[in-house]
Amino acid sequence: MIAVIDSIFPVCVIIIMGSLLRWFRLTDNEFFRVSDKLIYFVFFPAMLFWKIGGSGSGADLDWQLGVACVLAVFALWAISLIFIRAWGAPDFKVGSFSQCCYRFNTYVGMAIVLSACGEEGVRHFGIVLVFTIPFINLLAVSTLIWFSEKEFAPGQRNRFLLKAIVSNPLILACLLGLAFSGTGARFPSFLENTFRLLSSVSLPMALLSIGSSLSFSMLRGHLAPALWASVLKLFLLPVTGYLLLDVFGVSGLPLKVAMIYFALPTSTAIYILSSQLGSDTDLASAGIVLSTMLSLASLTAVLLVFP
Repeated sequence: MIAVIDSIFPVCVIIIMGSLLRWFRLTDNEFFRVSDKLIYFVFFPAMLFWKIGGSGSGADLDWQLGVACVLAVFALWAISLIFIRAWGAPDFKVGSFSQCCYRFNTYVGMAIVLSACGEEGVRHFGIVLVFTIPFINLLAVSTLIWFSEKEFAPGQRNRFLLKAIVSNPLILACLLGLAFSGTGARFPSFLENTFRLLSSVSLPMALLSIGSSLSFSMLRGHLAPALWASVLKLFLLPVTGYLLLDVFGVSGLPLKVAMIYFALPTSTAIYILSSQLGSDTDLASAGIVLSTMLSLASLTAVLLVFP
């Protein structure tokens, strides 16, 4: 239990600190708008490249781990669509609800994996990202466009989808890190120190940003769908994922990393994508807030069951 607290407590404290900084008006929207861009395009990719590239474990992809995670995501995507359509929700809510059920917060994941699983765990987490991020973007953008109320020009949908996958800096950083690791080379000291400084900025700022975006007022009028989405994301996805990991023979540290991945809260990126593609941003916000709060239970359970 002490190990679980050691892994989760620092993450919770920094997220709460982000909320307090916003409450006392020590930060504002502009501050986090700029910092989010820097984290997404500079600091976090640098951290991924450094951690994966410096692992010295070779560039071989763990296909069993990756495929099991992709299939689990696909299963929850399909279940989420069946569920929300059976509920009778209007089309513009479908994309936001569906995203809440299978997208994950990379920053929280990296913080937990680094604390609970160490450097080798980060490498396995990078492999999960390489497999799942392109697939998740494909599902999310396709679903949002299909159920969107916006009109799209010919070819615009395909261009948007291609851009969401090819230009993702996290995918590129993971792939480059795996490639560098495969060479067997090591970073020279001056680069090691540079990446260490860049990486030290990434997770604290990302967690502060998550905390600043949380507001209970977002739950008003959307508590029921947000709660169901959180149940699917934080309970059904880990159960489904575990069964698939068992089928594919994934065990040890990769199993623990994958289970942490399945128990993560919903990505804050779903709000931006829902806004761009004409889906329900209020539902997206409610799903983010509720899953972030409830993920404390799911992550604690995973770390207790998979010590």
